[in-house]
Amino acid sequence: MTAMNPDASRQAVVDAALVLLDQMGLTPADLAAAPQGDRLPVPTFAEYVPVVSAAVSAGTRRAYGSYWNRVVEHWGGRRLDEPTPSEIRQLMIYVKTHVVARRNARGGRSAEEHLVAALRCLYRRAVDDGLITEAGNPARKVAKPRRLPTTRRALPDARLAEVNEVAAATGDDPELDTLLLRLHTETEKPAAAAARWPCARGTWIRTSA
Repeated sequence: MTAMNPDASRQAVVDAALVLLDQMGLTPADLAAAPQGDRLPVPTFAEYVPVVSAAVSAGTRRAYGSYWNRVVEHWGGRRLDEPTPSEIRQLMIYVKTHVVARRNARGGRSAEEHLVAALRCLYRRAVDDGLITEAGNPARKVAKPRRLPTTRRALPDARLAEVNEVAAATGDDPELDTLLLRLHTETEKPAAAAARWPCARGTWIRTSA
């Protein structure tokens, strides 16, 4: 007797289930949308974003708020469990191409990164609230774009000395200005700064190494 192919056997079961669903007037989508056990009904983005926004810190809200608004703008009426990783990547492209151009812009990569972080924050709380499973979190399957090398650079000693000289000679409160400049510089390089800030005529002026 010839053994039945496992794939063929599985397909036969699937076909039988589809026939049964058709006789009952149901579709696979109806089963997916039905509440499972004690799991809470999955809210839409328009319903859940305000919940998360009210539960996070002010700093998190400032960082992610505009991205959550963009998500609601595009997916407000959809449930949290509906978007796929591919759709998140499509939204990343949209955000990247519609970012506000600034002098220090990095081609929208930062906007993509913040969108993914905002969605991860949203979905992490949905998992914690029992609305979706960890396996059903699409944001964790989308990688953040790799950061480009920074374009920031340190001021040369001569240029920084010029800044301190101008601060010591102008402004409403030169002493406070030079003190703040010294504080910021020493915070950046605490080990070397003390030896490179001699006091001349009561004013701190940074000199070359």
